[in-house]
Amino acid sequence: MESKQYLHPLHQIAQTPTHKLLLKQWLKEEELILNRISLKETQLDSTRHQITQLYCLFFLFHSTALLLLFSAAANAAAHLCKRSWVPSLCSLLFSLGFIWAIRYKNDVECHVEKMLEREKEDSSLLAKCVEELKKKGVEFDLLKEVDALRRAKSLRVESKPVRKWSGRDFVTLFFFTVSCLVLGLTRVILCS
Repeated sequence: MESKQYLHPLHQIAQTPTHKLLLKQWLKEEELILNRISLKETQLDSTRHQITQLYCLFFLFHSTALLLLFSAAANAAAHLCKRSWVPSLCSLLFSLGFIWAIRYKNDVECHVEKMLEREKEDSSLLAKCVEELKKKGVEFDLLKEVDALRRAKSLRVESKPVRKWSGRDFVTLFFFTVSCLVLGLTRVILCS
């Protein structure tokens, strides 16, 4: 009995099957959580890349449309003013589609960020428990510590603050404003 007290905590864990099994499970779970964190970070990068592509496509579409309308108005007669509602309607529909896609991707990005944050919290909590087990060795109380880990995971309260204006809302408002300006420019180009 006295020789066990002088052993390093990791040696004590290696000699106790329950502690050894718990340490193996926690290390495996830690590895799984790190894999999920890596996957979420990849998803977040991919979503941000898609959002950037949507921004570029929005401006590319409108600049191309305005250039085509300007060249058509320079070569055509005044009857284009009567039919200016067709390009205006097309521009409006495409703009609303782009705005919806951008807003959707922004919401996906926000959701993935929250999931990533939660996975990181789980990882840090589990790392603390593994470190505690490695420090205490056989003195680590399985029932008390494991229950504390479960309670910490289950009692995590997610506060939902009152929704305020965010940067994502301003982006949507900006693209809506640009769409309205393009509608006005379409009318001016075709009727001048």
